[in-house]
Amino acid sequence: MKKIAVFCSASSEIDPKYNKVAREFVRAASLRGYGIVTGGTVKGTMGEVSDELHAIGGYHKGVIPRFMKQFVYPDLSELVWTETMAERKTILREDTCAVVALPGGTGTLDELIETVALVHLKQYFGKITVLNHDGFYEPLKALLDHYVAAGMMTKETRGKVLFADTAEQLIEMLED
Repeated sequence: MKKIAVFCSASSEIDPKYNKVAREFVRAASLRGYGIVTGGTVKGTMGEVSDELHAIGGYHKGVIPRFMKQFVYPDLSELVWTETMAERKTILREDTCAVVALPGGTGTLDELIETVALVHLKQYFGKITVLNHDGFYEPLKALLDHYVAAGMMTKETRGKVLFADTAEQLIEMLED
């Protein structure tokens, strides 16, 4: 089974449109045979993703630091405990064919940017895809382009960060 690491928000304070598109994406990916790897908690978009995968019987691996045990989603297909957030990020990407950044906060951004750096260093070989729903990631696109213009990022690395406007478009990118 191909697995996708999904980076997403743990906040319950976000616009519901982001949770809706997250559910659409994981449903479509799961129905196409992808296993989903997340932070595995009940919080925010992660909880929405967990609920959707549980509802459709999709494979869902959760990777959670022990200090967050009170937030673990109870119906994961597989649970991996870590000691630190850094270890969590490494295991989230392990054996995946792609990472997907859904609209999220600083944790999502941290996971995404670290993955971009690892691709540049040839330490991660999966696809990097970003769901730019309703223009959420437009500022990040501009920042990455600025990095290229300033010589801080290669065009090759920048070209490996793929942006999709819809869940359907994101699935198509994963299957190309």
